[in-house]
Amino acid sequence: MNRFGKYGINANLKESIGIENNSNQFWNLTPKDLVKDSIDKGHGTITDTGAIAIKTGEFTGRSPKDRFIVCDQKTEKNIWWGDINIKFDSKKFDDLYDKIKEYLKNKDIYIRDAYACADQKYRLNLRVITELPWSNHFAYNMFLRPKEEELDNFCPEWHIVCVPGFKADPKIDKTRQHNFAIINFTKKMIIIGGTGYTGEIKKGIFSVLNFILPYEKNVLSMHCSANVGKDNDTAIFFGLSGTGKTTLSSDPNRKLIGDDEHGWANESVFNFEGGCYAKTIDLSREKEPQIFDAIKDGAILENIGFKDSTSTPDYTCTKITQNTRVSYPINHIDNIMVPSIGGSPTNIFFLTCDAFGVLPPISLLNTNQAMYHFMSGYTAKVAGTEMGITEPQTTFSACFGAAFLPLHPAKYAKLLGKKLKTCNVKVWLINTGWSGGPYGVGNRIKLSYTRSIITAAMEGELDNIEFEKQPIFDLLIPKSCPNVPSNILNPKDTWVNKNDFDKTANKLAEKFVENFEKYESKTSNDILSAAPKIMA
Repeated sequence: MNRFGKYGINANLKESIGIENNSNQFWNLTPKDLVKDSIDKGHGTITDTGAIAIKTGEFTGRSPKDRFIVCDQKTEKNIWWGDINIKFDSKKFDDLYDKIKEYLKNKDIYIRDAYACADQKYRLNLRVITELPWSNHFAYNMFLRPKEEELDNFCPEWHIVCVPGFKADPKIDKTRQHNFAIINFTKKMIIIGGTGYTGEIKKGIFSVLNFILPYEKNVLSMHCSANVGKDNDTAIFFGLSGTGKTTLSSDPNRKLIGDDEHGWANESVFNFEGGCYAKTIDLSREKEPQIFDAIKDGAILENIGFKDSTSTPDYTCTKITQNTRVSYPINHIDNIMVPSIGGSPTNIFFLTCDAFGVLPPISLLNTNQAMYHFMSGYTAKVAGTEMGITEPQTTFSACFGAAFLPLHPAKYAKLLGKKLKTCNVKVWLINTGWSGGPYGVGNRIKLSYTRSIITAAMEGELDNIEFEKQPIFDLLIPKSCPNVPSNILNPKDTWVNKNDFDKTANKLAEKFVENFEKYESKTSNDILSAAPKIMA
């Protein structure tokens, strides 16, 4: 049975990827039909928002230690092998995939034709084969959706096969445990098993693009959000969790290109995706109105709780996980770019929540500093968030997305540097963390100040302001900024004890240098020269 049988010239799964399926094949179903199938199979609940709520099972987040890349002639000398990119034998991949094909032989399967990259010059056609209807619904929400007439002649370049119910045998299959997500660049395929967490689908393709675009297309792939102003000026926001990336890129005066994954080509910044995958923990309309209002018919809520005896989501509930999430098509948000493409960026913001109170609320980076801080990807955890943490803890994630980088971070930084040298773009380091002392002593910088700072930078109001240099990190700090008290701009001025500031800044500088040691052998002297200067 082929329900809504819009499928392409490569629709014979047996010929294309060896799946011989004797049961029902459901091609490119609408979200409405996928929701119906999920409910009929007992996989979900309709909430009073209209969204379906599902549970992803044993895994409520990615499993980084169970994500592999096949090591073969194409990848052996090009991948940044290690704890992030773990080698997998090509013969073992084939054997495991044979088991998956046998597993699917008599099961209903759901097939979705989609693509990644809004810029048509870099479009990557995908075919997603899933065991579960809500996994297929997730692919509809998150990837870009071909027009109806495109489906008749759709030809996929990459395949994703997602089978949460299939469990590997680690002893035989050479996986770490029964779940796995394996990328095969030669066969252009991702296989996912033993986990229902939908983020493995999304991040699998992100990892693929992080290899293909920089390595083959000279396009910088980025883990960031992006928006466009009324003057068609594009801004990019990098930042790890808790730094304010989503909040600060959601601006009623600017159109959203996307909230998570983008490419920077010669003349464009483009979204990889067609949807958003947002955290919902403690979500409220007051905090995140765009996300809150996007949770409606067509959205998928993952692992949330409910208010007593109702179908009303309880976003404060952490009974299942703190990583509660929602996926929805980007058109659930009103203020978006259509298509999801902007011009080359005018401003780039590196967001960090510095809980040590050392970094300025805003500072201007030169090209070498931009590459260095890009490779560092710094933020900090605050004391009290985990057992045993009594003072802020540094967190570094290369290029603000180390978990998804198949190539060495220096390759992405080098490409960033090339683009900065050929484009008229300013790079700003923004501290959304503490001022006047570390966490527990100082105070967090007001969100209204950070918004004013970013607005001033984007509107060119800092172009003619005098700057001063901060020692150690050698950062350029504006002496004034509209709608922001001047006495908070230089962080040392906010500390009562200046010697304590110097000592704390020195300790943070040491952490930066220590973190960077693992990159030194493959990093240029230009980038290394931008490291903070530790005081004796």
